[in-house]
Amino acid sequence: MSTDYQSGREALGVRLRELRAEAGLQGKDLAERLGWQRSKVSRLENGKQTASATDLEAWAQAVNAPGEVPDLHSRLRGLESQQRSWRRQLATGHRAVQDRYVAEYRRTATVRGYEATVVPGLFQTPDYARHLLAQNAELMQSPRDTEEAVNARMRRQEVLYQGGKKFRVLLWEGALHALVCPNEVMAGQLDRLVGLIGLSQVELGIVPFGARLKLTPKHGFWIFDEERVVVETINTEFTLESEEDIALYGRVWERLNESAVSGEQARRLIGRARASLDLN
Repeated sequence: MSTDYQSGREALGVRLRELRAEAGLQGKDLAERLGWQRSKVSRLENGKQTASATDLEAWAQAVNAPGEVPDLHSRLRGLESQQRSWRRQLATGHRAVQDRYVAEYRRTATVRGYEATVVPGLFQTPDYARHLLAQNAELMQSPRDTEEAVNARMRRQEVLYQGGKKFRVLLWEGALHALVCPNEVMAGQLDRLVGLIGLSQVELGIVPFGARLKLTPKHGFWIFDEERVVVETINTEFTLESEEDIALYGRVWERLNESAVSGEQARRLIGRARASLDLN
């Protein structure tokens, strides 16, 4: 069991203990009210057992705090969110993470994604990927296996040409101007994006700087087969699987998509970004 998961389970147990104490009940008293073994109350309070939604509802009713049910359910959903620390994932370098992504994309039929600051790995050129991976290895102080990681990232892109798949990807226009690599590398990356426009498996949309927005650009995220959402932060990768989270990120994607342009308009925005590069 991951440290992150166990810490969350212990935090939920602390809250359950607080609610019992606020009701003036001993553990044995609560167990009697619930018809449970005293050991179950102890395991839940000490983070030794994961509560079910039904357990939490019964607990709240037994301590005369039914209004706490939404908060307890939210805490439980937090446990269901898988958290992977980048420090642990990159302990042996980037190659293993990239291999996992290859497998993830191969078993997925439909992907909806959004990135605000970077061209996604699915669309990256080797040179662009090489600079990003090297920068991240330095930041995270992880082993340098850049070339192996680049090769694995390029293998992920094979799914773009497989039938039966659909990749609906949105980019904030700022990602076209973020110079995380030399200008000539960025030019090649922008050319790569232009080449993806019109590919049958890919729907590429760009949210322009001047577009009227229904929400702020926010952080990047990826929705896989409407079953799970993957969100990357600086130190952690989250996988969210609750129906509420999937629906929420789906709504965010749809609102951003309403402001996006595609086809020839997207091509012009990419061309404008390329023209701004000093290639002399």
